Amino acid sequence: MSTQALTLGPSGTYSHRAARAVADDEDITFTESVTSIIESVADGAYTHGVVPVENSIEGSVTESLDALAEHDVAVTREIITPIRHALIAQGETFETVASHAQALAQCRSYLEENYPDVKLEAVASTARGVQRAREDDSVAAIGHPANAEGEDLLVLGEDIQDRSSNATRFLVVAPADQRTEAGGKTSFIVYPNVDYPGLLLELLEPFADRDINLTRVESRPSGERLGDYVFHIDIAAGLYEQRTQDALGVIEEIAEKGWVRRLGSYDSETVV
Repeated sequence: MSTQALTLGPSGTYSHRAARAVADDEDITFTESVTSIIESVADGAYTHGVVPVENSIEGSVTESLDALAEHDVAVTREIITPIRHALIAQGETFETVASHAQALAQCRSYLEENYPDVKLEAVASTARGVQRAREDDSVAAIGHPANAEGEDLLVLGEDIQDRSSNATRFLVVAPADQRTEAGGKTSFIVYPNVDYPGLLLELLEPFADRDINLTRVESRPSGERLGDYVFHIDIAAGLYEQRTQDALGVIEEIAEKGWVRRLGSYDSETVV
């Protein structure tokens, strides 16, 4: 069976660029909901999904984290995509700049300095903003410069993001039975279903004691009650390692009234 990848669309998004590392263009399908991507993979409708989970400037994509906690899927790869934002329009005069909310935020200083009076319009994706610019000469877009291909759009500014280190981290998700213990990184989710002083320290100590580096720790509301949290944890170690298994054994004892979901181990790659 060919690899079928579901990702954020329309064509031309940064998610699309990441998905091309997973599947051929003819096997990539687009949606505008991260939650629907993870749901569709969990239900078996697609073999793979590609979802953004973190940007180096704007932080985590909370919809992705919440969907990963809600649905049982495996994480099989990590894809890092450097973000190159360009200002794209039909001409040099426009009234509105349309793009994804994170792209607008990532170019805030450039827009305030050069176009302080324009209206900012948040849309579902950078590619959707480019579509708006293609359809309406009063609208400019922020997106990858390659999205301006054709004679109807101009690139008015390149690399306009506020920080040159801007990059987005994507996870490739697959059905739960595709989970693997091989790889240099591991993601898992912990719902302790308890709350007491020192709980977070108890959850982190097993990794420090075994010289395992934590690359991300984040809490999200569980939705069960106010002040109750789910913890998303990434480590620089594989599930195949005994030290990882030992640490998770301790975590599972701490969370015996809740649950621990091992999303899987995987390797990282960069797609430009």
